[in-house]
Amino acid sequence: MTDIAFQHPFDDDKLHEECGVFGVFGNVEAAALTALGLHALQHRGQEACGIVSFDNTQFHSHRSIGRVGDNFGDEAVIAGLAGHCAIGHNRYSTSGEPALRNVQPLFADLGHGGLAIAHNGNLTNAQTLRNELVSRGSIFQSTMDSEVIIHLTATSRQARIVDRLTDALRQVVGAYSLVVLTSKKLIGVRDPMGIRPLVLGRLDEAYILASETCALEIIGAEFVREIDPGEMVVVDEDGITSHRPFPTHPRRFCIFEHVYFARPDSIFDDRSVYEARKRIGAELAKESHAPADLVIPIPDSGTPAALGYAQQVGLPFELGIIRNHYIGRTFIEPTDQIRHLGVRLKHSANAPLVKGKRIVLVDDSIVRGTTSTKIVTMMREAGASEVHMRIASPPTAHSCYYGVDTPERSKLLAARYDLAEMARLIGVDTLAFVSIDGLYRAMGETSRNEGQPQYCDACFTGDYPLALVDRDGGQETQLSLLNERR
Repeated sequence: MTDIAFQHPFDDDKLHEECGVFGVFGNVEAAALTALGLHALQHRGQEACGIVSFDNTQFHSHRSIGRVGDNFGDEAVIAGLAGHCAIGHNRYSTSGEPALRNVQPLFADLGHGGLAIAHNGNLTNAQTLRNELVSRGSIFQSTMDSEVIIHLTATSRQARIVDRLTDALRQVVGAYSLVVLTSKKLIGVRDPMGIRPLVLGRLDEAYILASETCALEIIGAEFVREIDPGEMVVVDEDGITSHRPFPTHPRRFCIFEHVYFARPDSIFDDRSVYEARKRIGAELAKESHAPADLVIPIPDSGTPAALGYAQQVGLPFELGIIRNHYIGRTFIEPTDQIRHLGVRLKHSANAPLVKGKRIVLVDDSIVRGTTSTKIVTMMREAGASEVHMRIASPPTAHSCYYGVDTPERSKLLAARYDLAEMARLIGVDTLAFVSIDGLYRAMGETSRNEGQPQYCDACFTGDYPLALVDRDGGQETQLSLLNERR
C-alpha cells in the first residue's frame, strides 16, 4: 500500500512498514475483535486506521486519521460497525500528506455488490496500470496503488468475485497481502513470492486473517498456519477453501520482518521473531566484538539483538538509554537548536551508568544516520569513554519498492559512504554490521544462496526479485499484454 502521486522527505532514521491488515468472519463482535487486532498491529502503521463491516444487509465503515485507540476506543463507534464479518487496516503513509481518501479499507459498490479491500505491500506497476485504466475511463478517488486492484476487479469479465479478484491480481506486479470483504465472503491473498506476511487463525467458529500472530494472541485466537505464497483463502458460510491460482515462484519472504518490522512476540516460518533477533545479535558478536564494559540497546528495536550480543560475549546488558514512550510524532521544530534537541524527546542517557564506561550500542539498522549520530553524541556527553556501534543487519544501501518506507538511494548513508566514513560521520570509535551470511545463519541457513536467495533482501543487496515496472519506465503495460492474450 503506497501513495503513487507524491513524495515527502523521510524524517526519521528508521525504516517504516506500511500497513497492518486484519479480518474476521463468523463472530457477532467482528468489529470489536478487528479493533483489538489493529491495536496489536499498531507498530505497522500509526498514521491512520479503518474498519469496514457487513451486517447481512449493508456495509458500515469508519476510517480516521490517527491511532487505533484514539479512533475505536468509543463503544458507540464499534456499535456502528455491526455485523459478523469485518476487515481493518493500519496505515503508515509513505508519500504525500495523510488524507481521509487514502485511509483503508477502501470500499466500492461494484456491479456484483460491495467490495472492501485492505492492502499491505506495494505494487511496482501501479502507476503503469493506473494510466491504462484512466485511459479506458476509470475514475480514481484516491492516490493509493491499492485502488488499482479495485478497478481491475470491477472491469474483469469473469463472473464470480473470486475469479474477478484473481484476474485482477494476475495483472499486478509487486508485494502484497490482502484481506477483502464482500457481502458473502472474507478473502485473504498473499503475493506469489510471499514477500509480505499473512496468517490464519481461528476463534471458536470464526476465522481470522492478520499480518502477524501477535494480533491473534490479543483476541485469544488459535494460530492455524501462515497463508502460503500465492495462496488465496476464501471464507464463507460453508467454511474455508484454499485456491492457488498463480504460477509458483521461489519464496522470498522479507527478511527485515525478522530484523525490525514484526513485533518480537510474533512467529514467522515457525520461528520466534524475538529468538531470531537474539541470534542475529549473537552472530554480530561473533563477527565483530569490540572490547567494552557494557552492551546497551538503542530502544526498542535494538533490544533483543543487544541481549543476544551480550550473552554471546558475556558482558552486562544494561539500559543506558531510556526511551520516552509517551510521545507521538515529533512536533514541528522551528529552529536548528531545538531541532538538534529533538532526539531527547524520544531518548535520554542514563548518565550514571555510562560515565567512564566503554560501551557497545546495538541497533537494528542505520538508514540516514541522523538519529544514530545524535545518540552517539548524547552518550559521549553523558561521559562514555568509548562508543562502539554494532548493527543487527547488513548496511541498508538500496531502496525498498515492496512495501517499506525508505528514502531514495542517494539519501541512504550506506549507499554514499564506506564503513570507515560512516563511523567517522556518526562519531563512533568503531562501527560494524552483521554480514549478509551472518544474518542468514541467524535464520537457520548456512549462508545466503547467491543463485536463489531464501529471503527478499533487496535493501541490503540490490537483488530485486520482482520487476520495478514503474521505476524503470513501465514500457508496455501488463494490462495491455493480458488483454491481447484473451
